[in-house]
Amino acid sequence: MAKNLEEKSSNLHVAVSGNIGSGKTTLTGLLGKHYGWETHYEDVDGNPYINDFYSEMQRWSFNMQIYYLNNRFNQIMEVREGKKNVIQDRTIYEDAYIFAPNLHSMGLMTTRDFETYFSLFNLIDNFVQPPDLLIYLRASVPRLVSQIQNRGREYEEAIRLDYLKRLNERYEAWISTYDKGKLLIIDVDNNNFIDNQEDLGEIIRKIDAELHGLF
Repeated sequence: MAKNLEEKSSNLHVAVSGNIGSGKTTLTGLLGKHYGWETHYEDVDGNPYINDFYSEMQRWSFNMQIYYLNNRFNQIMEVREGKKNVIQDRTIYEDAYIFAPNLHSMGLMTTRDFETYFSLFNLIDNFVQPPDLLIYLRASVPRLVSQIQNRGREYEEAIRLDYLKRLNERYEAWISTYDKGKLLIIDVDNNNFIDNQEDLGEIIRKIDAELHGLF
């Protein structure tokens, strides 16, 4: 495969994963500022499908997933071609192993669209390298709901509780078998890094310990 034929780029690639409302974007910004890393965010505001998707998931699910697949593949290419250390908000794997299968299982994406999507992902996966460190933000559904309400994004008001619950179950299944690189799990229910500097410091100490083994 292509990714096995190329040498690992010398820059550091850290990624933050987790369900909607787990705090990925906030932690990405805080860690980027602390370490001086370049930040790559999920393109939410620039996504032309997101409002339509949350109001009519079945109609727009395929378009939404293809948009994110393309967006994250471009991000990974930028990381690999650049020379700066990077922290990325959400990974390409979450789209393929969590969001798309969840939409399919809920009847919100047709089998035909899901198979087309996954075939494209498998092709792209041959050309991408996993992050050096994956940080997973584990959070209960009540915690997710609380943080979603606090940030007040209008399009997220229509998110269904069963949708969040199913996503959480798929996240836990995915992370339990993740073997592409170093993994750090943060329990967001017991770590309020958004408002508490000591909690953020605890995460930073854990990251330092993980990164020490990479060099």
